[in-house]
Amino acid sequence: MATALITGASSGLGLEFAWQLATNRHDVVLVARDGERLADLAGQLRVAAGVRAEVLVADLADPEGLEGVAARLADRERPISLLVNNAGFPVNQSFVGGDLDVELGALDVLVKAVLVLSHAAAPAMVERGRGAILNVASVAALTTSSTYSAHKAWVRTFTEVLAVQLKGTGVTATALCPGLTHTEFHDRADIDVSGLPDIAWLEADQVVSTALADVRRGAVISTPSLRYQVASGFLRAIPRSAVRALDTTGLTGMRNRWKKD
Repeated sequence: MATALITGASSGLGLEFAWQLATNRHDVVLVARDGERLADLAGQLRVAAGVRAEVLVADLADPEGLEGVAARLADRERPISLLVNNAGFPVNQSFVGGDLDVELGALDVLVKAVLVLSHAAAPAMVERGRGAILNVASVAALTTSSTYSAHKAWVRTFTEVLAVQLKGTGVTATALCPGLTHTEFHDRADIDVSGLPDIAWLEADQVVSTALADVRRGAVISTPSLRYQVASGFLRAIPRSAVRALDTTGLTGMRNRWKKD
């Protein structure tokens, strides 16, 4: 039976990945900081899906925690067939005048961890001639709204580089680029999204099922929903000066909300 390792598995998209993979007969390695939530989830998956569910408690912003997950991925005796780099880190602040520790934490989780874990997983997968790496990026990678956009732009481009280098090995790399998705992410980050229209939102099960289908067919970029595919095409087509102008307008509203809090 194939085994998937999922970071950020205790909530949001990571939780949905765990359920969909387990119900599709994948054993899972669940990675997150909250050991209690992971243990509860693992127990539910074992009972409901009849799979093996391993718990690996780790903070990916901590070098020791990251090293432990990398070691699990590199273990040839317990191979991982799918790595889902999903762990998130909300950054609800302006970079100028913001908390530098928050920015460094985001960089560690959203960029460094993706790099280190992909580096650990890829050689073992190439040796076996099969496997897949799924990195969660975002439509925000095409915008300039915050340093989150910069992190996700790196993930998207890095995944494309990885896909090129893996071509012909039997191993694939896919960047998932969803738009706004109903999860705990915005509430936990205390980000006000009350003014956004319903049509802007995707459901987590839709995002994950699309991502896994795209991994199976070897797609490099996965953008769930036609509306976000159109939006992504628009953002790629217009001049970057226009993208910056759009984001400047959006940031004005966000800064006003930060000042009110």
